[in-house]
Amino acid sequence: MTEPIQLSDVSKWFGQKVAVSDVTLTFGAGVTGLLGPNGAGKTTLIRVMTGLQRPSAGQVTVLGVDPRRNVDVYGRLAMVPEDEAVYTHLTARQFIRLNADLRKVEDPAAAVTRAIATVELEDSAGRALEGFSKGMRQRAKVAAALVSDPEILILDEPLNGADPVQRASLISLFVRLGEAGRTVIVSSHVLGEVERMASRIVAMVDGRLAAIGTVAQLRAAMTDRPRMIRIDADRPRDLARALMAVDGVDGIRLRESTVEIETSDSLALAHRLPALAAESGIELRRVEPTDESLESVFRYLVGAG
Repeated sequence: MTEPIQLSDVSKWFGQKVAVSDVTLTFGAGVTGLLGPNGAGKTTLIRVMTGLQRPSAGQVTVLGVDPRRNVDVYGRLAMVPEDEAVYTHLTARQFIRLNADLRKVEDPAAAVTRAIATVELEDSAGRALEGFSKGMRQRAKVAAALVSDPEILILDEPLNGADPVQRASLISLFVRLGEAGRTVIVSSHVLGEVERMASRIVAMVDGRLAAIGTVAQLRAAMTDRPRMIRIDADRPRDLARALMAVDGVDGIRLRESTVEIETSDSLALAHRLPALAAESGIELRRVEPTDESLESVFRYLVGAG
């Protein structure tokens, strides 16, 4: 079965700047997380595969056609852009109805009501968008995309500005859409958010593919790289002395009440550390990684770090 979205050797450049380089991949049913640090090329890739920008090289097909040559595909595809893209003088209901009319949705009134209920915006649908928080505007944008009941839903940083309750609600919605057989692509630079909703991850850095696979596969790749861990303890010198005998601890540095550790096996350290502290009677006050930025992770994955 042909996947709904296919990209073959796709590149996009602007003058001397290469935004996307030689990307070949497909997107099928379910939720795929398009993951990478800011500037990785995620938004440009989305614009190319939705037909908003022409690829400089390569080929894109959506539901079997070139989206720039067959506009009928837009009746089956919807996108939620990262930027505001709303008419703030309209109410949420009017904005969603406008999108229904533009897409020539059958029974638009019913479709608007369903979309508003889907994003749980009933109580605020009559208010002007200019009075909405950023998170509420995101929900209105998602409703506007869903009003046409699309087979493909592409979302660029859809959780920006949403509070924890809104984030949980939207994540649950995207998961349900994926489970129903829709093709859902969610672009984000936040690893934890993507992990909560996507079974498959496409990771990008510097316009290139860094990794493709499940969350478990990406975690496994990340586990193999050296990591820096900071530990606050009541007896840091004793802790540092005890840690010197632990396999996978490659370096230790003392900074007042803090022990900084370089480890090549962070999982083994995580299992050993609580028992080691208990055996030595040391109180651990805080344990945290210091190099968990996506930039460092993905540069590691492509061998650039």
